Formats: sequence, structure tokens, C-alpha cells
Amino acid sequence: MRILVTGGAGFIGSNIVDAFLAQGHEVAVLDDLSTGKTENLNPRAKFYQADICDNDALTRVFDEFQPELISHQAAKADVRESLAKPQLYATVNIIGSLNLLENARRVGVKKIIYAGTGGATYGEPEYLPVREDHPVNPLDPYGASKHQVEHYLFLYQYNYGLRYTVLRYPNVYGPRQNPFGEAGVIAIFTYKMLNGETPTINGKGDRERDFCYVGDVAHANVLALTQGDNQIYNIGSGIGVNINTVYEILQEATHFSQPAHYGPDKPGEVYKIYLDAAKAKRELGWTPTVALAEGIHRTVESLRAR
Repeated sequence: MRILVTGGAGFIGSNIVDAFLAQGHEVAVLDDLSTGKTENLNPRAKFYQADICDNDALTRVFDEFQPELISHQAAKADVRESLAKPQLYATVNIIGSLNLLENARRVGVKKIIYAGTGGATYGEPEYLPVREDHPVNPLDPYGASKHQVEHYLFLYQYNYGLRYTVLRYPNVYGPRQNPFGEAGVIAIFTYKMLNGETPTINGKGDRERDFCYVGDVAHANVLALTQGDNQIYNIGSGIGVNINTVYEILQEATHFSQPAHYGPDKPGEVYKIYLDAAKAKRELGWTPTVALAEGIHRTVESLRAR
């Protein structure tokens, strides 16, 4: 199968590219390298440096590669930045996705796998763990822009027959995650601890998140190639872990002894969120396989090697 992976030079996207190639698929990466890195690129994949907001560039890529399926991972994905730049998030995440959908319709793409966000779509949960039918009330422009695309996926399927699978991700972590951004607490804390710096926890450290290893997320994308048509799935562990606990596991993994610094809470953040992935287990056969302590160990060793 010919698969185009948007954001395929990024943290999650590059792991998905590797998983698709391991299955024997022909893969092309589309990435503008604004956050993705050339060292993440698999040399067995064709690479197009292009922005999803540049429709002329997309047209050329689609005409040349003629993808049968798209795995759409490219996005602006920082909650706090989205509060400061809502127009940018609407432009990249909504308009950029529409550019992809229009080109997909034009060249006859059969299906799109879309990276949704379970961490930011639902807002403050009414119950935990959150199922896919939970009310959608995002608290920030990032979550709102990512969810909006799900509606366009439905209407492109309804009107044009373009199949889709939405995978709503939790907090994904693992090798290749950027330790210098605002998001990705495990990578950020790991880098600081390995360099003898004390990380700062925003708030009291009691906020809970659903952490899922990137290899498990990549496997969900592999399963969605042939299953889950026109469905939405939570991808997560169903377990909430607070940031203080993450800090303690990282201390052990990095041999860092200093207690955390604590700073003010950040706006737009959900207090507790973890996802019920029973539907993904039932219909895709997906379950997470890497426990948090093991995944953190792998992440630490990867950053140590870098």
C-alpha cells in the first residue's frame, strides 16, 4: 500500500513511518520540518518537504506519489501556544487538514487515519475513564481545532466516500520526543535531570494524565490501516498518573536525587484526564503493551544516547 504520512519527521509520525515500513508498505513523508527533524527520517521512505497549508505544494506531492492512504499526524500541538495564537492553530490544524482532504478526494485516496487528541478534545471530564461518547468541550484552541477536523472527516466520507479512522491520543511519550518544547513532560524532565537541572512542576503535581508509549500508538495506526473504518477510537491506558509520580519514576531512572521545583499552574490545562480504550481493544484488537516504568526507562536511555 502507498501511504503518505504527514508530520512523518516528527516524534510520533516518524515512529509510525517505521512501523508501516516494517509491514512492507511504500511510505512517503510530508513534513515542513518546523518541528520535525531530518534525523528522524527513515531513509527507506520518500521525503517531501512541504507545508500542509501550501496547497500548491500538496498538489504536486499528491500528483507524484498518488497515495492510497494518508496517516495525518501533522499539527500544531501546544495547548499554551494555542491560547496565545488561536488563528495560527485554526489555519494549520483546520485549513491544512482541508487541503489534505481536498487533494485526497481529487486523486482517489481510499482512507485517512487521523491523529485526534483525547487529552484536549473532551475538556474537563464528567467521568473517568472517558469513553468516546463523552461530551466534547475542549478548553483550548488546540483541542477545538483538532476536534473540528473530525466533523470534516465525517462529511467527506458521507459525500465522497473517503473512509477514515480517528485515533484520539493521550499523552504520548517515548524516543524522539522533543525535550525542548512546552509539551512532553517526560522528555523535558528527562533531559533536565540527565543534565543535572531540577525540573519545575506546574501547580501541585496532582494533575493526572494518561501516558502511552509511542510504539503502542504506532501499532494502533498499523491496525487502523485495515480496520475501524469511519470510527473514532480512544487510544490510552485507562489509568491516570499524576505528575509527582512521573517525577519519582524519572528520578529512579536517571539517578537524579533533587526534589522538584513547583511553579504556578498554567491556563487551559485539564485537571484529570484518562481514556477508556475498550472500543479499540474490542474492534481493533489494540491494547497498550509497554508499562509506564518500562517506557520511561526506554525514553531515558534514548535521550542519554543522544
